[in-house]
Amino acid sequence: MDVGSNIFLNVSQSSVSRCIKEVVNGLNHPNIFNEFVKFPGNLRDLDTLRRMFYEQYNFPGIIGCIDCTHIAIFPSRVEDPEYPEHLYLNRKGYHSINVQLVCDSNMTIININARYPVSTNDAFIWNNSNLQRSLRRNLHAAGNSDYYLLGDSGYPLRSWLMTPIEEEPAPHSPEFRYSASHKMIRSIIERCNGVLKMRWRCLLKHRVLHYAPDHACKIINACAVLHNLCIHHHLEEPLLQDEDSNYGNIYIEDVGFNWLRKIGYILENLDNFNQADGLIVAGAQRINPELAEGRRVGTRLIRNVFNKLFLFSLIKMV
Repeated sequence: MDVGSNIFLNVSQSSVSRCIKEVVNGLNHPNIFNEFVKFPGNLRDLDTLRRMFYEQYNFPGIIGCIDCTHIAIFPSRVEDPEYPEHLYLNRKGYHSINVQLVCDSNMTIININARYPVSTNDAFIWNNSNLQRSLRRNLHAAGNSDYYLLGDSGYPLRSWLMTPIEEEPAPHSPEFRYSASHKMIRSIIERCNGVLKMRWRCLLKHRVLHYAPDHACKIINACAVLHNLCIHHHLEEPLLQDEDSNYGNIYIEDVGFNWLRKIGYILENLDNFNQADGLIVAGAQRINPELAEGRRVGTRLIRNVFNKLFLFSLIKMV
């Protein structure tokens, strides 16, 4: 008989909750969590990630793909001083945590941030993350500029985070090839989100974590550890469902280049927008130097890689 329906076990709800709490706390212990969910701390390991992406997709420099996903939780009390209910209510009408994930080419989660309510947008979570500061200060500021993540247009373009081209490129152009490759490779993180939720179905939207936000975050972290163990031991992937895998988001974010999300990001960060992509001041355009450097990296990548592929395809046609 299936354990979940075995009436002879007579395990009370309180006993199950205590077991879950002990396991979750154990998997969140730094000695365990940091062993199984870790971003490379040296150039040798970063080179390994970069080589894995290049061997699979012929796209140089990538060390990971980043995106956020919603994990449904039970609403907290409206007057809760620490976790106010309204901060967790998303635009689809249910309460959730906005979880940032970074994965490698095998869908291993190498970084996770599950601390923020859904009212916090993706760009804010990224800009305030330790990973962003590490890439900017410890890697690129030291001259190691050939390493970057891939993210969607909800993130600010930087030399350490490549986002889609702002305007839709002409068909069959080098820019078009770059955008197509960017979109295809970035879908890895969407698939990773789907596999994570289908393996640990408590993370699905219709299941809902019936715990306070702080404990729900620990459960999400624990599921990430278990997900990586499944990847490491080559366990079979679960079948994905479209509504759970977030595949629909790929279309929303790439067709039209997600202008609504970009506008929302600008409006929510209007006071400090001059520290992000740019600011109109007295009729003049002030460009963030980090944005300008990100554009230069993207342009160089298109010219050195995808323009050569474009020329090679023309030669084959002739």
